[in-house]
Amino acid sequence: MLKFTPDHEWVLIENDSATIGITQHAQEQLGDLVFVQLPKPGAMLQAGGAAAVVESVKAASDVYAPINGEVLEVNQALTENPALINTEPMKGGWLFKLKVSDRSQLDKLMDEQAYRSLIGEP
Repeated sequence: MLKFTPDHEWVLIENDSATIGITQHAQEQLGDLVFVQLPKPGAMLQAGGAAAVVESVKAASDVYAPINGEVLEVNQALTENPALINTEPMKGGWLFKLKVSDRSQLDKLMDEQAYRSLIGEP
């Protein structure tokens, strides 16, 4: 199940794990990414709280936790090559994975159609 946030994060839910990254739209707005600060595995994140930072040649931007959960894994490849987010925002450019602790929070996220409407795409 793929969901989106109004802050331009995507959330891929598989069983009790949620993989999080920034959307194609977000990476286009930011431009070439040069640095990524990821959360620590084992950290407990709260929905709406800052979880990571992506920095481009234009600006730095927080990435927010879409749901409550424990960080299961981070994408270490991004520390060496943050540009993966630009080239593969929804594949190799994922940021971190969370353990889903409250499935009801997923209901507050948008489906793809609602997200496309938010960013003005058909």
